[in-house]
Amino acid sequence: MEFGMPTLIEIYDLEESAKLCQELGLKFMELNMTFPQYQIEQMENTEYLQNIADKYDIYYTIHLDETMDVCNFNPLVADAYMETLERTIEVAKKLNIPSLNMHMLNGIYVTLPDKKVCMYQEYIDSYMSAIKKLRDMAEKCIGDSNVRINIENTDGYLPFHKQAIEYLLESPVFGLTWDIGHSHALDNIDEPFIMEYENHLNHFHIHDGYGTKNHQTLGTGEIDLHQRLGLAKKHNCTCVLETKTITALKQSVTWLEDNYR
Repeated sequence: MEFGMPTLIEIYDLEESAKLCQELGLKFMELNMTFPQYQIEQMENTEYLQNIADKYDIYYTIHLDETMDVCNFNPLVADAYMETLERTIEVAKKLNIPSLNMHMLNGIYVTLPDKKVCMYQEYIDSYMSAIKKLRDMAEKCIGDSNVRINIENTDGYLPFHKQAIEYLLESPVFGLTWDIGHSHALDNIDEPFIMEYENHLNHFHIHDGYGTKNHQTLGTGEIDLHQRLGLAKKHNCTCVLETKTITALKQSVTWLEDNYR
């Protein structure tokens, strides 16, 4: 089990982030492709990324664009996201990046007088066809490398999410990320599903929370951090300390040093 830091909005520069990562004794940075400085064109400058990693003795994981939706009904949109993912996998292979973190999007819904209908659920055959295309591409591009696409829990898995995840986890190139703060904010509604596939856990987003608030400094909330960290250790997962400020990150590292490591 190794700990890393997220992309922080306070720090635009990669080298400045890497320097902080090293100073805090963390092993890796999770580069978030939702941020403008980590779009695919910048990420493909792998020589620069590797030089920074070597200089500060760290490595990277990647958080894929949080709006990435390869199931979009518009094929031009879906194809653009698919191409981005293909190119990102190539970056990951060159840099020996072990984890690509991926969200499962809810898609568009239609509001009826008495309920909301998710379009992906209503058009499940189209949705699953796109998921099959995703799995086929990922298996071909990842091949026998150590790259894994890890699916993160966010707002609670819907039935079509679970169907897709079960299908993707049949492939060795997919795994799970457990965001423990997201779980806590939803009364751990996804925990039974995640634990059913416990052996597919590769990656964790670690932060504290109370009530519906998450991304809090470790030790300031209600989450049983020792239990969650024990599970991460059991499966030798990479763990991002996913607090969102420099101060909270430093305080969380201190909590780990005092209470866990």
